[in-house]
Amino acid sequence: MKSFFFSLLTLFVMSQVSFGQVPATPSALPPLVNVSGYAEVKVQPDEINLQVAVETRDKSLDEAKRQNDKNVATILAYLKKSGVDAKNVQTTYMSVQPIYSGNFGQATPDVYTATKTINVLVKKIGSFDELLSGIYKAGANRVDGIDFRTSDLQKYREQARKLAIQAARQKATALTAELGAKVGRVYSINEGGNNYPGPIAYGRQANKMMESAAFDAGGPTISVGQIIVSATIDVSFLIE
Repeated sequence: MKSFFFSLLTLFVMSQVSFGQVPATPSALPPLVNVSGYAEVKVQPDEINLQVAVETRDKSLDEAKRQNDKNVATILAYLKKSGVDAKNVQTTYMSVQPIYSGNFGQATPDVYTATKTINVLVKKIGSFDELLSGIYKAGANRVDGIDFRTSDLQKYREQARKLAIQAARQKATALTAELGAKVGRVYSINEGGNNYPGPIAYGRQANKMMESAAFDAGGPTISVGQIIVSATIDVSFLIE
């Protein structure tokens, strides 16, 4: 009798556990049309972000750093004299490191390298060539990047976003119309990353441009062209 009662109790407990583990049935999604809208706005840049570097080498650590500090101070003084606002000039990287020739067991470095990188936001594009030439003569010996920008970025992002939303609705309308249906209200919406151009000149190409600005009196050395501000919108519409 006790064995029968124990078996019955065990069966009851197992049934309760099994009942509790039954997964809930997910609610079905309504009929949807999922589309993506993309748009871009072409803009003429009105400012340039210039990244230059001063790199010095010497067998003495103190001398490498002293030369580097001297050149950087000269560049900063030149920028101030040229009317560049202090808030538009920033030191973004600095390092001092030993350089070894690679001989096995070498304990003493061949030279020491000191490097500082400076970002300069040039608000007057027309003065870029002259400014770059002055920076080069003041002691900069490397260009790490040139980034064309617009001071009205937010305005153009909003324009691109609006156009992308319109493109998404037009696409959804065209798709549903082909099937004899209509686009209903928005079910969900998501914005992708805005595409903004990055630096366009690096390495040898940029350094040749720096040398050209410093020594060539034959006219402008850059063409600003246009930059593209874009937006991507993912939208789900109800189908009626």
